[in-house]
Amino acid sequence: MKLRIGAILAAGLLGVAAQAAATTTVDVYKSPTCGCCAKWVDHMRDHGFTVKTHDVGNKDIRKKSGISESLGSCHTALINGYAIEGHVPAPDIIRLLKEKPKAVGLSVPDMPHGTPGMESGRVDPYNVLLITERDQARKDTTIYHRYDPHAKKAVEAEPANPEPEQNGSVMRLK
Repeated sequence: MKLRIGAILAAGLLGVAAQAAATTTVDVYKSPTCGCCAKWVDHMRDHGFTVKTHDVGNKDIRKKSGISESLGSCHTALINGYAIEGHVPAPDIIRLLKEKPKAVGLSVPDMPHGTPGMESGRVDPYNVLLITERDQARKDTTIYHRYDPHAKKAVEAEPANPEPEQNGSVMRLK
């Protein structure tokens, strides 16, 4: 029963996120010849966003948006007053739009393998960075989400059983 309720709640939350994404237009500034940018646009559409592309490059809009060169990548997106630089995963953008922090936006600097639009079979660790001030240097940003496919997941300990063993002589403590 708990699993069913959890599944219903998760589906509802995903529905709310998808609905929010569907009502939000993303303006993407990119080179007309950039294949990875086009793949990122597809990733955003797959997550319910309406995307309008501007094939004019992104250096000017990056500068106007307050994104420093140290945080730069191959495309810049504008959405609900935020700037999104590079291959930021859609779930992080949905989270940003939901939480509405006081920020310039998010960045995945450079072009790490394994980010949306940069799928090549190789997956590198990378960080989604929260940019809180205009022209902020990379070293002064906050990590918004860390992706590390090589990190070992913590093993959860099985809960102790407070019930006596079959013979009734041993009790496990929590």
